[in-house]
Amino acid sequence: MNPSASGWIKKLLKQVSETMYSQTETSEFYNKLKHAGFIYGSNIKVVLDIVKTIDFTEEERCKINLLLTYYYIYKKKQPNEGFIDNLIRYYKSISDQKQSFFEELFGDKKPDSLLEKMIHKRIHIDDNFISKSFNYFLINALLFVDVLGYQRFLKDENNIRNYVNNLESALETIVFSVIDAKSKKTEYDHNLIKLFEDSIRHKSSELPSYKDAITFINEPLEKLYVIDLVCMASWTDMVIDKEEREFLNRLKTDLALNNDNIKQSVDDINAFYNEHKENVAFLKSKNLAQSFYDNSSKVVSKLIKRNSKRLTRELLESKEAMALLAQSTQRNLTDEEQKKIQSQLLDIFKSIPSLAIFMLPGGMLLLPLFVKFIPKILPSAFDDNRIEDD
Repeated sequence: MNPSASGWIKKLLKQVSETMYSQTETSEFYNKLKHAGFIYGSNIKVVLDIVKTIDFTEEERCKINLLLTYYYIYKKKQPNEGFIDNLIRYYKSISDQKQSFFEELFGDKKPDSLLEKMIHKRIHIDDNFISKSFNYFLINALLFVDVLGYQRFLKDENNIRNYVNNLESALETIVFSVIDAKSKKTEYDHNLIKLFEDSIRHKSSELPSYKDAITFINEPLEKLYVIDLVCMASWTDMVIDKEEREFLNRLKTDLALNNDNIKQSVDDINAFYNEHKENVAFLKSKNLAQSFYDNSSKVVSKLIKRNSKRLTRELLESKEAMALLAQSTQRNLTDEEQKKIQSQLLDIFKSIPSLAIFMLPGGMLLLPLFVKFIPKILPSAFDDNRIEDD
């Protein structure tokens, strides 16, 4: 079974049909998924060792783990519709943004071939210009949001787009809260906080308060996942300090969890990162917040440079966007102006396939960096729009 060749999904499903893995208890399956690195965005093996991983790349392991997780969720519910058709329908309905991300694939008439292409596109970001460390942490660590969306889809298809959007917003609020709770913040912690704050201002709707975000986290898997995300955010300096532990205890109470849940999450992330830091590029950094911010900046710069001609052409057709971007070099834009920029930039991104990363979970975090860098990297496009000092 080769996850990089056509036909791998049917072959994998045939292999797993001969196992009992779908009968694994849900919390145990989640923990096995975490130990495989899927929850942390660094897939070091296949969940439950269902498939031996001797020659697989990290991207191939991620593909397998994502499909096995979807299939596990599907088997628990056992809907009448076939798995492949059902999962394709979920991807088509999840949101307008993701639909535009996949729309070029929808001409494929063979369901298994279409799903293979969708999963490949969902996790694959061109490694020529995006560092793997960034890819794994920001994009693949948030793949479980898609899984939670599929779990809800199998229970209730109504308003599934709103569910996924609300879940992402709730997770952002909670993760932002734990970063902000650090008593000793490095320069890079402050940069991350500013990045969160700016990305929030770019959203078309306000993020929920912490109190409201908590009310949205109800399912057992949602609760386990949010605790692990908080541990990942806390671990950016490789230490979970007193304030962060207090935040975890507050979260434990608010989510009606017990001490064992928190202890296991903390122990798991310590064990995983310490055991695999030599094998996972992102973990070799002395400061994960620094690595995250630096990699994010490099990603955005390379995206702009690679698409410079197309971006310049598209931007020149939007006088308002050009004016606001030029003004952003002189002053802070208002919330209303930020939202205008977001709307117009997302329309541009939809027309440029390699900028679809901004439409993935976590991609909106990059938008403030895009606004910051584009006038610097494409100065010629802004010569007629620069605001001169009086």
